[in-house]
Amino acid sequence: MAQYSITAGITGTPPEQWPETSHAQRAPGLAQLVMFLHPRCPCSRATLGELEQLMAHCQGKFGAQVWFIQPEGMDEDWAKTDLWHAATAIPGVQVNVDLHGEEAGRFQAATSGLTLLYDAGGLLVFHGGITLARGHSGDNPGRDAIESLLKQKSSHVTSSPVFGCALAGEKLQTECTACQP
Repeated sequence: MAQYSITAGITGTPPEQWPETSHAQRAPGLAQLVMFLHPRCPCSRATLGELEQLMAHCQGKFGAQVWFIQPEGMDEDWAKTDLWHAATAIPGVQVNVDLHGEEAGRFQAATSGLTLLYDAGGLLVFHGGITLARGHSGDNPGRDAIESLLKQKSSHVTSSPVFGCALAGEKLQTECTACQP
């Protein structure tokens, strides 16, 4: 079980520059955090807890969006789970449905919990997860790196492992299986 909890998913290779075709909106003059989640991934609850801390510690320094994947053939409320409601309760976070994972595809997001930080100019400065393991809340290099970057401090960490369900593949999964050993 311990080995399973620290087995990371695919981080992917997000674009170095904000994708022009993205439907995600950037706030002018602010860094932008974009997070992709599987709405039924129990490990992603910890990721939202870490995002809530980032929002509190770095208030006003960045815009934040969470995109919940909705597979083809699911009704519009499929993505609106307890994780959706937890995300909407975080002040300052914009929550979106990603129909068929199209936005995730633009950012090359392959695992639930992938968090990307683009600077005010649209340059990627961090990609990865903001938890230390599956479902683990607490201090971790990903959250620390983002916080340092937002507070204009240097950070030697520009990526970290991400833990959660697969978001891509031949058929987007309707239930999270990655988090079940």
